[in-house]
Amino acid sequence: MKKWYVYIMTNHKHWTLYVWVTSNLEQRVYQHKMKYFRWFTAKYDLDKLVRFQESPTIQDAIEEEKRLKWGNRKQKILLIENINPNWKDLASSLDLV
Repeated sequence: MKKWYVYIMTNHKHWTLYVWVTSNLEQRVYQHKMKYFRWFTAKYDLDKLVRFQESPTIQDAIEEEKRLKWGNRKQKILLIENINPNWKDLASSLDLV
């Protein structure tokens, strides 16, 4: 059974928060770190994984992604700080860095 993840990336100054969905979190985070995406994420240097959550279905993941994207910055920060108060890069828990 495929797993789906909603994740939040940021840069070293935490100015920009990027929310997206993937079925392969390790690969996607690696792509962000290697600046594989030459658009928004590379432009703002979004290579720090600060939050992720697993969803059972793609529909659930997309619904959560939309909820987060349409939420305000304060709500996103509270979600991040509930599980990652120091904003450390969670990619290390995925054995990527």
